[in-house]
Amino acid sequence: MMDYYAGLKRRQAPPRPMPVDEEVILNKKDFIVSRTDLKGYITYANDYFIEICAYKKDELIGVNHNIIRHPDMPKLIFKVLWDRIKAGEKIFAFVKNLRKDGKFYWVLAEVEPAKKNGQIIGYYSFRVRAPRHALKEISQVYNQLLKAEEKGGMKASKEVLDTFLAKKRVSYDEYVQKLFKKGFGFGGFLRSFGNIFR
Repeated sequence: MMDYYAGLKRRQAPPRPMPVDEEVILNKKDFIVSRTDLKGYITYANDYFIEICAYKKDELIGVNHNIIRHPDMPKLIFKVLWDRIKAGEKIFAFVKNLRKDGKFYWVLAEVEPAKKNGQIIGYYSFRVRAPRHALKEISQVYNQLLKAEEKGGMKASKEVLDTFLAKKRVSYDEYVQKLFKKGFGFGGFLRSFGNIFR
């Protein structure tokens, strides 16, 4: 697979800050957009992403997107995400992110492959504020997954998630979509912002 961003100067991210139990809530009408190469290194960050994560633009471009990964996020969720987008599919996920100052913010993210001539050349993500009513439940679910990972790794975490979804009789996608708002999708929004990535 061709590395479309072979000229990107990839850099090691600085050490992550110590998490602070203080939330920053996104504006309801604003959105975060970012794009990465095939390995997850940031190639584009919109102004609101820069504002919310508290890093400067030159601190983001060329470093891995996991610079904002919060330790409260289960590894399994990112495995599910990467498996899906590498397969050419989009995915929705609730994500708790870590700012440069250690504070956190929640988003509902759609991550999707960026393609050129039918070939995946990178990935882009469109994020909005996660609805408050969903955070209590998703936080509890993620906490259960984290505990399972501490004891038995991602295999144990996956068993917990599979059991949880089976009891609710929904797929992962159906659960996330239902938790946000029944029948909601970001496809139309992403098409509106498609010119950013051309």
